[in-house]
Formats: sequence, C-alpha cells, structure tokens
Amino acid sequence: MSSIAVEKSFCTTREAATQLGVSVGTVQLWVESGLLQAWKTAGGHRRVLRDSVEGLLHKRPAQPVPSDPAVQTPSGPRRMRILVVEDDPDLLRLYQAQISCWPMPTDLTLVDNAISALLHMGRGGPDLLISDLQMTGMDGFGMLKVLHKAPEMAYTKVVVVTGLDAAEVDARGGVPPGVEVLAKPIPFARLLSIAQAVRQRIPL
Repeated sequence: MSSIAVEKSFCTTREAATQLGVSVGTVQLWVESGLLQAWKTAGGHRRVLRDSVEGLLHKRPAQPVPSDPAVQTPSGPRRMRILVVEDDPDLLRLYQAQISCWPMPTDLTLVDNAISALLHMGRGGPDLLISDLQMTGMDGFGMLKVLHKAPEMAYTKVVVVTGLDAAEVDARGGVPPGVEVLAKPIPFARLLSIAQAVRQRIPL
C-alpha cells in the first residue's frame, strides 16, 4: 500500500524565516505583533501557520527603481537606500520623478502596501523610510507599530507624509517616537533636506 505524504499546516520560526527571506528575530516580532499567526507548543516553541506565511509571500514584492547608470560608481561612496510606501500610484510616480533628481546617488524602492514594506524591511532596513499613513489593508499606523521594535530599524530615519492633521494622527494612536510627520502635498524640499542629513551619517 502506498503512503500519502501529508504536508504540515504549520512550520517552525526558522522555516518561516527561510521562506520569507528574513531573520528568525523578525519572524518572532511579526508573530508577536499579529502579522503572522502562530501558537506555542507545551515546550514553549512557536509554530507558525503556513497559510499566514504563504499569505505574506503572495503579496506584491517591493519594486526597486533602476538608478541612473550615469551616477553608478562601483568604487565610490555607498548609495543611499530609500524606501517609499504609498498606495496612490500617481504619488509613487511623483516620488520616483523627484527623488531621481536628488544630488546624491540613491537606490530607490517603491511599494504600494505595508506588507510589502515589512517584507522589504525584514531583509535589511533602508537609510530612509518615507510612508503614508492611510492605506488599504494594513495602514501606516499598524506598519510603524510593527517596525518600532524591529532591529532592522536601528539605523533607519522614518518620515510620514500624510493628509491627516495632527489631531487626527493623535486620535488614531500617533506615531512612534522619532518619526517626523509632514503634511501633504508632499514637501519634497523638506524631504531632500532630511535625506541630506541622513546621508551625512552613512559610512562611505
């Protein structure tokens, strides 16, 4: 009689980390924040539902924007890594057009949802994260709450650009300490100033 292989409906945190391409610590953080569904065994080990892992994997991946070849200098200073999270495609195109004109060499990644941003951050934090707060699915408030305790955020400057006023932001729980909140329309001059300050501390 032939045996039938039955795939387990759960996996270990290490297996989940391997599938998602992030660290075990990041998976544990996502479990604690509710982004991944899991439970603990009698021995205290976490088991992660495969469906929740596959749900993250099926989200649209982060899309890096090719940099201008004219400013690529393999032996020069490290390029500044910037991640923009915004669900309005027109605003994403505006970010791309404006940031591509900045004077420092950048590696720009644009994503249109918070889950893709979390996956990107789990594989290594950017130097500058620019995010909207009002987005479909998980919003910017939820994303920043998850990222606040993430070790990948240690060297990331976070800026929020939102159409909400200060009272509305506070009423919805506010943002973590150190996050700068800017009002829409997008203040690109201020963003450039922030980026230049961040650039000063990036090791060459």
